Amino acid sequence: MDLTQAKPSAPQTPSSLRHTDLLQLREVSKTYVTDGEPVHALNGVSFTLGAGDFVALVGRSGCGKSTLLNLSGAMDFPTTGQVLLDGVSTSELDDNGLTRLRRGKVGFIFQAFQLLNTLSVLENVELPLLLAGESKTAQRAGHNLQLVELADLGNRMPHQLSGGQMQRVAIARAMVHDPKLLLADEPTGNLDTQTGNMILDLLRRIANQQKTAVLMATHSMEAANIADAVVRMRDGRIEEVIRR
Repeated sequence: MDLTQAKPSAPQTPSSLRHTDLLQLREVSKTYVTDGEPVHALNGVSFTLGAGDFVALVGRSGCGKSTLLNLSGAMDFPTTGQVLLDGVSTSELDDNGLTRLRRGKVGFIFQAFQLLNTLSVLENVELPLLLAGESKTAQRAGHNLQLVELADLGNRMPHQLSGGQMQRVAIARAMVHDPKLLLADEPTGNLDTQTGNMILDLLRRIANQQKTAVLMATHSMEAANIADAVVRMRDGRIEEVIRR
């Protein structure tokens, strides 16, 4: 895990990545245009993330945390610089390649859970597998519900669950295709402290036991303290890195 703000260097091709560099951002900047004016969401951010690393992004709203997550998961693309996920430059993929990359390599967890209210708990977890045309989807979804200790709630609907249970279902869904990278955007933001700590412990176990890289955005330094490193962001830049 290298979270230094690297100075500009020669362009790096995917083949020159070390095998441990699952995610690499190289001098990444992102600029949006709002009401005709440029908004610089990220400015020259560089770091790498390896298998099993758990990194927390902290900072005020608008500092660039969510933009960085979106770029890391190939949901958006840099204005300048390069994002490499498992050795592949996300900006160079076509739509089919991006879909395969996201479905195969990345899991997403959101503050608002994003469960489909018309599907049961089991069906919500199954959904990514069904979209990818996988087999034995119910069996694999049931196994992941066991991992988050909700195996007996598979037939319930999301509205019948507590907030903590819904987030655990969301984690089971995000992990059902065994992604190498798990992106979590304020995963405890809608939860009380005790339930939030349970979710954080679950993310910690995923990083430790399954060697999934976890990149989490949070406003809470208390939540961030569970990570291996805390990255403080300000005005689209990495201001400080605190290693645990």
